[in-house]
Amino acid sequence: MLEPTNGKTGHVEEIHWPSLVAAIASVSAVGIAIGLGLPLLSIILEKRGVPSSLIGVNTAMMGVASMLAAVITTKLAHRFGVVQTMIWAVMLSALSSLGFYYAENLLLWFPLRILFHGSTTTLFILSEFWINAASPPSKRGFVLGLYSTVFSLGFAAGPLLFSLVGSEGLMPFAIGACIILAAAIPIFIARNESPDVDEKPELHFVRYIFLVPTATAAVFVFGAVTVGGGSLFTSYATRLGFNESQAALLLTVMGVGNFVFQIPLGLLADRMRDKRPLLSIMATIGLVGALLLPSLSSNWIILAVILLFWGGCVSGMYTVGLSHLGTRLTGADLAAANAAFVFCYAIGMVLGPPTIGTAMDLVNPSGFAWAVAFFFGLYVLLSGIRLLFMGNRG
Repeated sequence: MLEPTNGKTGHVEEIHWPSLVAAIASVSAVGIAIGLGLPLLSIILEKRGVPSSLIGVNTAMMGVASMLAAVITTKLAHRFGVVQTMIWAVMLSALSSLGFYYAENLLLWFPLRILFHGSTTTLFILSEFWINAASPPSKRGFVLGLYSTVFSLGFAAGPLLFSLVGSEGLMPFAIGACIILAAAIPIFIARNESPDVDEKPELHFVRYIFLVPTATAAVFVFGAVTVGGGSLFTSYATRLGFNESQAALLLTVMGVGNFVFQIPLGLLADRMRDKRPLLSIMATIGLVGALLLPSLSSNWIILAVILLFWGGCVSGMYTVGLSHLGTRLTGADLAAANAAFVFCYAIGMVLGPPTIGTAMDLVNPSGFAWAVAFFFGLYVLLSGIRLLFMGNRG
């Protein structure tokens, strides 16, 4: 077991592979299930004649659930332990995923969404805490890059699985539940390696958002751009004149950049004592790429190249931001900061889509690029101010 040092989980010197396999496998299984569930649930509601607006409202429960889970996860882990909390989260996720099949009334889908995504968010928070605690400082970036890569592949496998099993009957729900339940196996095997959260964090949960703002702001931008940009990019591309297959291929290119760059960026972060300049550089690349979109959008190949690097930089902000978090904090403080990290991601996930969508309505279609540039620009401004005036803090 990773023993606390002075009441906190101390830094380890070697990679704890059983811990990493448990944490990465659990969150990857959840990634597959979510990747399968998002198109599955939307298609089923559409077949039932539910208006798109209501489908959107129901889907927005993801962000609400993530915020709620971020608030209570550390308290649950402190009281019941990391492994027990994760096992319960696995069980609740699997049961609620089956519940969607049996629930005919749309009103029941709202608490089911909150239960499902709240449980999976708990798995995310504790998996990332476990990964950070089990990673030696010199290799933390590499490990988190590996984690992000595997999760990206798992998330991409979900829609592929959906294309194979379809939306009819119990089968897709049963497959999703079984994949989630499989996550309990590596968690149970590595139960004696799990980190302790045997004391309360030093600060209130919300204070951690402002204690390491360079990391929490990075994941806010990540949430806003990936969820907002990802959900509306196909509409943006078709408004530019590309057909649906070309638009989908551009989105795939962005996904390729997502997982190809994570391990190299993690290795680069390991070589940097202060990871904030790397975060600022990636945000600047994201800002420049967004500003170039309107002028270069007529050329598919150039647009694809921009999106390849753009996808890598956006996801890299999550990986490097999480690594920066692990560098700054340990023990219960790290667990609470991980919760604050996911909370900020949820805020971005809630604010990103309406902001980008409204911008597209106001300035069609370039509002997409301007809104994305706005999020990156905010981060560049914040990180620049902190690097110039705040020194080593945050």
